[in-house]
Amino acid sequence: MFKLTKRLFGTGLFTAAVLASFGVMAEDLREFRIGFQKTGLPVVARQQKVIEKVLEPQGVSVSWVEFTAGPPLVEALNVGSIDVGWTGDAPPIFGQAAGSAIVYAAALPSNGKGEAIFVKPDSPVRSLADLKGKKIGVGKGTSAHNLVVAALEKAGVGFNEVTPVYLNPAEAAAAFASDKIDAWAVWDPFFAIAETRYKPRILTTSAETLNVNTYFLANRDFAKNHPETVSATIAALKDAAIWADANRDKVAEALHEVTGVPLEPQTLAANRTVFDIGPITQEIVAGQQQTADRFHKLGIIPKQITISDAVWTAPGN
Repeated sequence: MFKLTKRLFGTGLFTAAVLASFGVMAEDLREFRIGFQKTGLPVVARQQKVIEKVLEPQGVSVSWVEFTAGPPLVEALNVGSIDVGWTGDAPPIFGQAAGSAIVYAAALPSNGKGEAIFVKPDSPVRSLADLKGKKIGVGKGTSAHNLVVAALEKAGVGFNEVTPVYLNPAEAAAAFASDKIDAWAVWDPFFAIAETRYKPRILTTSAETLNVNTYFLANRDFAKNHPETVSATIAALKDAAIWADANRDKVAEALHEVTGVPLEPQTLAANRTVFDIGPITQEIVAGQQQTADRFHKLGIIPKQITISDAVWTAPGN
């Protein structure tokens, strides 16, 4: 199991320490491709260029590839069109169930307050129980998909008693605007955009329903062949997290600068984001396994999987 020492995660010179421990980067790596979404720690890292500062002196260029959601990012990891990327809790479960060549490299805090199920303010839906028989827009295989499943379960509503409408965020935004769905489950910055536009009634958030993480993932072969790059990137992300916590007033502007999402929703998103990254612990694996088991029980994934089989072990740990 991947464990980084307190020296790496407990001091200030994370990146330098990792580079010193591994020496020169692998000579055959010339381009490092990172998948990201429109909010969160990787966006801050891109704006601050912390990963570029680590790898470019080694002759490695960094490319950033944007995704609207986790499932296509996981597929890109699987086919090797990107090397690492960040998603919510559900996409790697769907990926592992489909045999994707991915590994969990590190854990980030839950999106928590930045992911929700909500309806328009004039909707007759007043509670999660009222969603019975209703259409819920959600991205299939996303963290919001897990939120819907878990929230309905807690409310005593069977997943088969609602109609999930599987849409990417842009499609769901259009469907929500035109009342083609009754509720929408999505994460920041799309949730924050909807908040500024509609002032919706929030039925629940991930923070109120789940105890989950988000994940920094890697292509399995890339992690095997370039472990020093993965470790150095995680350390650089830790540096970005420290900067974000110390510069809260600048985070929203950084997110806006990279993504083009308006400043108001990015400010909402930034203010409720917890910026951190750390090792995959046994507790985290156990929680992720519970989610995978729930999906399998409901027939959402086709087979039982073992999360620990996909956890990367850093050299020397």
